[in-house]
Amino acid sequence: MKKLMTICLLAVASVLGVSAQGENSSNDAIKNIMTRTSIRKYTEQPVSKADVETLLRAGMAAPTAVNKQPWHFVVVTDREQLNALAAANRGTNMAARAPLAIVVCGNMQKTLSGVGQGFWVQDCSAATENILLAANALGLGGVWTGLYPNEERAKAVRDVVKAPEHIVPLCTIVIGHPAENPTPKDKWKPENVSYNEFGRIVFIKGE
Repeated sequence: MKKLMTICLLAVASVLGVSAQGENSSNDAIKNIMTRTSIRKYTEQPVSKADVETLLRAGMAAPTAVNKQPWHFVVVTDREQLNALAAANRGTNMAARAPLAIVVCGNMQKTLSGVGQGFWVQDCSAATENILLAANALGLGGVWTGLYPNEERAKAVRDVVKAPEHIVPLCTIVIGHPAENPTPKDKWKPENVSYNEFGRIVFIKGE
């Protein structure tokens, strides 16, 4: 009987441990989302190859329409190339002082056809946010700098990375070890939410 009680207690402890771990994991994920903020100043420490691969894997884990995965990621670590990215788009000037940039591009040869082609922007945007969240989780800092649909900016960056015409740069993510610690913005605004139909601000329990 004593042995049976011991086994039961161990089983309960195991279940509680898994439950607590799952709860902590869930809380960690929410905390990571809520604490992510744009970082524009970096130390001189390079980003490791392992971390770069983790960032890219996170990007490719994003949802994508019909699983087309119409993305291509150009990883830039060369100092001259980073300086060229900074010069190509004034919004990316922090790249001149960063160890890493990832140019997130849409591959027009991998998109849906017809009106569905435009979904590449959503797919690549989801990948971009995944990379930013992964960077935050790794203790890195990053900032999303927009290119598309500004054709001039997109072309300038395409020229820097020497991409063919069917590759459209959506944005450049500049990444590094943070040299600043800005407070994340609280962007919660209840007035930006409707329930069940536009303009309805009362949530009725059970609906």
